Amino acid sequence: MATDDLIEMPGTVTDVYPGGVFEVTLVNERKVQAYLSGKMRQHKIRVVLGDSVTVGVTPYDLTKARIMFRHK
Repeated sequence: MATDDLIEMPGTVTDVYPGGVFEVTLVNERKVQAYLSGKMRQHKIRVVLGDSVTVGVTPYDLTKARIMFRHK
């Protein structure tokens, strides 16, 4: 799936799990399981509890997402 097909939504990290998995609460109060994108891992961008992030949600499975950007 291309990155253009993702639905981008803002959210907040509400929980951190082992293995680089995060629980993100979106603006519409829906919770998704998210992981870091490859570029964020490559540049060692740290995401911690309470960070505001932008996630890309696939239209096929609305419970999983990819963290694409961390806001300050």
